[in-house]
Amino acid sequence: MDNPQQPPARERTFTWQSTASSVEQLPNMSGLEFLHAIIAGDLPQPPMAYALNFYLAEAEPGKAVFIGEPGEFHYNPLGVVHGGFASTLLDSAMACACHTTLPQGIGFTTLELKINLVRAITVATGTLRAEGEALHTGKRVLTAAGKLIDADGKLYAHGTTTCLAFPLA
Repeated sequence: MDNPQQPPARERTFTWQSTASSVEQLPNMSGLEFLHAIIAGDLPQPPMAYALNFYLAEAEPGKAVFIGEPGEFHYNPLGVVHGGFASTLLDSAMACACHTTLPQGIGFTTLELKINLVRAITVATGTLRAEGEALHTGKRVLTAAGKLIDADGKLYAHGTTTCLAFPLA
């Protein structure tokens, strides 16, 4: 039921593909091969990417890039994009930068995430690019840094992550 004192509700609909094929393929591919398959469309982007309006755009050894488009549906009550959007983009880019370094049969998870938000994001900000770069790639512990920039290279957020690698079998 709409509150008569508030503007009419807006609606957003999105679709996604099942990730069952991705989960099945993961043990048979290196991290870089897996991410390249997503970029090529051979495996689907994760459902969360559709929900938040971002995608994996690039992956090379030790690096990953996600592209996101802030929308009004990302706004917090103050009329700016919630920090969770920037955090999600950076977590994805940094963790996938680590993933690019992993051999077949090894998975990972994020253990720690530190984000610094340095300026507000709004719809007017336009497309954002989250760039992640692996800093340390040990057998069990991996670390990465990342930055979130606009089309002109202006910094909106930066961060670091620690990931834990483990056998998938």
